[in-house]
Amino acid sequence: MENRKLDQKFFLGLESSCDETAASVVSVKDGKDPKILSSVVFDQSMLHVDFGGIVPEIAARAHAERMDICVSNALEQAERKLSEMSAICVTAGPGLIGGLLSGVMCAKGLSLGSGKPVVGVNHLAGHALTPRLTNGVAYPFLMLLVSGGHCQFLLVKGADQFERLGGTIDDAPGEAFDKTARLLGLAQPGGPSVEEAALSGNPRRFSFPRPLLDRKGCDMSFSGLKTALLRTRNDLVDRQGGLYKQDRADFCASFQAAVSDVLVQKSRVALIEYLALCPEEVSFCVAGGVAANQIIRNCLEQVAAEAGARYIAPPLKLCTDNAAMIAFAGAELYLLGKRDDLSLSARSRWPLDSRKPALLGGGKKGAKA
Repeated sequence: MENRKLDQKFFLGLESSCDETAASVVSVKDGKDPKILSSVVFDQSMLHVDFGGIVPEIAARAHAERMDICVSNALEQAERKLSEMSAICVTAGPGLIGGLLSGVMCAKGLSLGSGKPVVGVNHLAGHALTPRLTNGVAYPFLMLLVSGGHCQFLLVKGADQFERLGGTIDDAPGEAFDKTARLLGLAQPGGPSVEEAALSGNPRRFSFPRPLLDRKGCDMSFSGLKTALLRTRNDLVDRQGGLYKQDRADFCASFQAAVSDVLVQKSRVALIEYLALCPEEVSFCVAGGVAANQIIRNCLEQVAAEAGARYIAPPLKLCTDNAAMIAFAGAELYLLGKRDDLSLSARSRWPLDSRKPALLGGGKKGAKA
């Protein structure tokens, strides 16, 4: 058989939707076999630590100051030049508009200077397509996207084909973790703090609600769970005059167990809908920042095993925001013939499935999710 030179393409990814400034170079051979050649992430957590949460103006300024350095480092680590890139892939939404603008404008400048096309990427699509980057998962697959701002069950049928089966109607789990950490005086971001405290806690000490488990479908709710924790905390403080270390650990463990139970039960429902499609390869994937929680990962893996599905959760470094997922998602779109130009706009709201009614309402800026 005649040896044929592989068609190798390189894609530069930029991510700045929230509080991580990131750049990455990903290679693709013959439209498959993706490789992460570099992944640079500048974390902003120390810039926001004194404010109890992310300050959009601080985040936007930090993105603007660091993005060019991030890109330079990513190209250097990949040992590639900008001129070798097939396209510049950038998160165009959803997210904090100031941060998105920093990334999009940087991508436009790079495009103008290099003559390379821009591909605008939905940040959520980046998370949702990560299992194809890491494990080569075949379409269609079931994705639980569970992050700081979003929580959705998606049927992923293609790089630009997403069907939402359900999602949160209020707080996302990551948001609930952050609020729980604040209520208990733990550090931000809340996810890692709550998970660490829960290691020494009793998950059965406090009985928290499991919202919407009695309702059909895949929709979820986490706002009432956070409110229940607040009331229970206040009652305990009134009785004993404060919170002890063990109290915090037990609160965290009980809260984490409640979130896990909701995700587990709704995953079972989503798997039933997915299996009705009779996919050749049955894959249940989880991505997003909350997917880094080991207890939740283990519980969802058991659910997948019960359904006879292959369970895929990306490496922890690819669960949180990064540019490798953006470069790969952009590569998938590029190979489908998708291109953007200098008219590309940043979008603070950008649902993956625009055909379904908005779960979280809408407004002049469009549907939230």
